[in-house]
Amino acid sequence: MIKRWEKIRTEYLGDFRIFRIRADSSRSPRTGNVHRFFVLESPDWVNVIPLTPEGNVVMIRQYRHGTEEVTLEVPGGMVDAGDGDPSVSAARELREETGYEAEEIIHLGSVAPNPAFLNNRCHSYLVRRARRAHAVQLDGAEDITFEEIPLAEIPGLIRDGAITHSLTIAAFYYLELAGIA
Repeated sequence: MIKRWEKIRTEYLGDFRIFRIRADSSRSPRTGNVHRFFVLESPDWVNVIPLTPEGNVVMIRQYRHGTEEVTLEVPGGMVDAGDGDPSVSAARELREETGYEAEEIIHLGSVAPNPAFLNNRCHSYLVRRARRAHAVQLDGAEDITFEEIPLAEIPGLIRDGAITHSLTIAAFYYLELAGIA
């Protein structure tokens, strides 16, 4: 049986805008040896599948610095502590990035983006009857465009590599499992 590792020491190495880095020294319950692990502490994230009354998904395109490419993905972002609930953050991110409003928001599921070195969760939501209601409110570091894509085209876009963001793919998988679109 796998046992919890005993954490011996934690040292914070850096505090950045969207995450903190810590180094944990932990003892292996199997060998007794102490090893050092690096963890990115980040707020939880949200992803939103906004579905219009016409059956289209509001998707965004934005430049991603990690892969240095423009990606096609669903709106999303960080859960703000002041929002109180990830669904509130989901509605806020949708409004800011696309100007669409969430008439009905449904939690689809949550994943651990990479439990090897991240401590957070990503919560996926479906918004039914999403409607354009506001101007986009991007922050200074965002450069986003959005478009409506028929829901029926999404599996092909994933299969063909047009959608590569793993958390977006996870959100659509949760949607498929829920069978409520």
